[in-house]
Amino acid sequence: MLTAVHPKLPMRNKRVTEDFYLTYLGFEKIGQADFPDYLMIRKDGVELHFFAFEDLDPTQNYGQVYLRTDAIDVLYQSVLKHPETVRLVGPLQLKPWGQKEFAVLDPDHNLLTFGQSV
Repeated sequence: MLTAVHPKLPMRNKRVTEDFYLTYLGFEKIGQADFPDYLMIRKDGVELHFFAFEDLDPTQNYGQVYLRTDAIDVLYQSVLKHPETVRLVGPLQLKPWGQKEFAVLDPDHNLLTFGQSV
């Protein structure tokens, strides 16, 4: 029986990735050991994992994650507080499929889409 999913996304620089997610998106670092080529983070029970890919060309990265939330407006406002660091690529919109969504790119161009059913 499946109980959870933890997407694994590429990162070029662990320190940059960690700073972005912890400082600007409110995640926390998890795990007992600190591996130089791997990062695990969590927010509200959702985990994301990252693996080192130093030669990644961000313009060729198609990593994507859809994250559901029950507080889309609060989350969106927190992202808007950091326009110099958090690259908004899809503003908050009501979609035809009944979701209120917005999207950001992380430093490695992993696409994070946040959505809430309406």
